[in-house]
Amino acid sequence: MSNKTVCITTAEAIVRFLIAQRTVVEGVNVPLFPGAYGIFGHGNVTSLGHSLESHRDELPVWRGQNEQGMGLAAAAFAKATRRQQIMVCTSSIGPGATNMVTAAGVAMSNRLPVLFIAGDTFVSRLPDPVLQQVEHFGTPSITVNDAFQPVVRYWDRITHPAQILSSLPQAVATMLDPGDCGPAFIGLPQDVAADAFDYPESFFQTIVHERPRPRPDRGQLARAVDVLRAAKRPAIIAGGGVHYSLAEAELAAFAEKHGIPVVETVAGKSSLLSDHPNYAGPVGVTGADAANQVVSKADVVLAVGTRLEDFTTGSWTLFAPETQFIGVNAARFDALKHRSLPVVADARETLTEMSAALGDWSTDASWTEHSAKWRGELTKFVTDRTADDSVWPPSYAQLVGLVHESATPDDYVLTAAGGLPGELNINWMSKGIATFDCEYGYSCMGYEISGAWGAAMARPTGQVYSMVGDGSYLMLNSDIYASILSGHKMILVVCDNEGYAVIERLQVSQGGASYNNMLADSTGTGSSARVNFAAHAASMGAVTFEVHSLAEFADALVKARSSSTSAVIVTKVRAKDFTEGGAFWQVGVPEVSDRASVTAARAKMDKGLTAQRAGV
Repeated sequence: MSNKTVCITTAEAIVRFLIAQRTVVEGVNVPLFPGAYGIFGHGNVTSLGHSLESHRDELPVWRGQNEQGMGLAAAAFAKATRRQQIMVCTSSIGPGATNMVTAAGVAMSNRLPVLFIAGDTFVSRLPDPVLQQVEHFGTPSITVNDAFQPVVRYWDRITHPAQILSSLPQAVATMLDPGDCGPAFIGLPQDVAADAFDYPESFFQTIVHERPRPRPDRGQLARAVDVLRAAKRPAIIAGGGVHYSLAEAELAAFAEKHGIPVVETVAGKSSLLSDHPNYAGPVGVTGADAANQVVSKADVVLAVGTRLEDFTTGSWTLFAPETQFIGVNAARFDALKHRSLPVVADARETLTEMSAALGDWSTDASWTEHSAKWRGELTKFVTDRTADDSVWPPSYAQLVGLVHESATPDDYVLTAAGGLPGELNINWMSKGIATFDCEYGYSCMGYEISGAWGAAMARPTGQVYSMVGDGSYLMLNSDIYASILSGHKMILVVCDNEGYAVIERLQVSQGGASYNNMLADSTGTGSSARVNFAAHAASMGAVTFEVHSLAEFADALVKARSSSTSAVIVTKVRAKDFTEGGAFWQVGVPEVSDRASVTAARAKMDKGLTAQRAGV
């Protein structure tokens, strides 16, 4: 190793280090950090910004419109690449930094790698208080960047140039770790960013990172195989970890060989194609009755790469008390949930070794016949829900059906929050592997548009469709403009039900009165005002269509597909026509109330909780 050094600033060293990191995707050596999203301000423009500009061909910076949107785009990019590449997000020291905290929460909740680099106040404190600094009287070392600590896997504030020699490799290792994967944060004080230091040249040597694939412990694997062999009605829950392990083919082969039905979580959707003989449908609260029947009857559940959130488990009411879980997960924390028999390892390697250990063992044909029957009922259910009933405005399901009809196996569909996750989770029958993204780990309104921008960057082929409600559109829409500026096309379907209809549904179903969710019953004198979404999107450069029939909607999809730039289709949608989910969901309903409807809702909730599985 060379002892030579180079005298450069901390900011320059960070950029050179990031450029030196490489990885292999589908046999091709590519940058681990293919680009950055940035909004420059004081704290990151004069040092980091200078260095990024001088390396613009090696680490391009895409101009964001809102720091939260940048972070959401980066999270969606990571999801679309199945965690194989990582985007950088950089901001100034104050509101720019705190705007990214929500996006960091999205990445953290969904186990996605994003590198956040925010400017910070001066380590010397000599010019304090500086512009945008929030002062803490009793703890002067705290800045707003400490707000990132609960929502990242790795957090560091660089107070001396030498610290990046250890900090940056640790941040990269964390983001690449299959068990600890999540976002990393680097706080970069303004004086330290500008300081020069003699860095060893070896720090900037190219490193080609390989995907870690921890193999299962022999003892854990053997115990899991014994339990599975004894099962009469086993089922597999496929989570997002199947995608991140690139284990879709191994999952399909395992299910076929051993005759086990597969249900999918929201994050795991499109692990199997919808026409696969072992596919049993989406599971949980936004899932289908077919899949929920499978897991409710199962005596052993092989949970592969899932964190088992409440929308997957029906708040832990979907399973019989005696059901044995086998948790296959690279994260020990997830593998152990609810007294699962853990197999802490990579999903692909575990499925391969587990299948070999099981040999020719397969479930009884009667169990797969039951699953096939339920699956047939799901197909009919989706066909009926998406059918045109000649009534306008349409249901969400009818819109989903037409987008699905126009999509190819190379296309990618994306949504988040509100009523659309339930509609797409049930009614979207996957045509391609890893072609679905519903951000439901953090359920972040606003992800739909920014996420589509990030996904469009990640996917060189096919169209990216994003279905977004009017509420999410109003929260964060500026990345329509970002997609126009950057040349990354997306097709947005804006479903306008004039309010936060799915929350109003929850509000009313749990005994409350409709209040402050729908525009019509919101507080104020302007509740009759409405947004012209088509005109708004057109003002940002998008090709827009406002449709008034399903025939017009289908025609708009064809035209949007042929457009060379981002297209926005605006349609009204029914506010009270939702596809019913198939599972109980626990929410906080008042234990006492003067309202009879609330008391009745609480009684119903308490009854549902009698089926809740005890555990941790």
